[in-house]
Amino acid sequence: MDELRDIKPLMQIPDYSYYLFWGGVIILILLGIVVLFFLLKRYYKTKGLTQRQQDFASLKNLDWSNPKKSAYAVTLLGRRLCNDQRSQEIFSQILPMLEQYKYKKEVPSVDIETLKQYNLLVHVIDESL
Repeated sequence: MDELRDIKPLMQIPDYSYYLFWGGVIILILLGIVVLFFLLKRYYKTKGLTQRQQDFASLKNLDWSNPKKSAYAVTLLGRRLCNDQRSQEIFSQILPMLEQYKYKKEVPSVDIETLKQYNLLVHVIDESL
């Protein structure tokens, strides 16, 4: 019998499935780490105090021993924190009272009426938070 000469020997086919598998696993792990990082970052960002809460804490803990500095601080923080009708009305009432403590070199000590209005403003803003 004649030997068949048209059949060729088996060829080696390179198999990359092992490398593809581990490459996919590594990519999935890296993707999971990135997603976890952003979730933790978002969680800790919302867990901290907001700017509004920090402003309110500053307003609430004002030291009235320096009336000029305190008058400017109440004006600045009041504008940031007054967002409802009631607090805006009280803020507009306290602004003329604070004018006597601003724009002067020497200022008198804070009177009781201004302190009452300030405490009312703090109380109303506290209710709205």
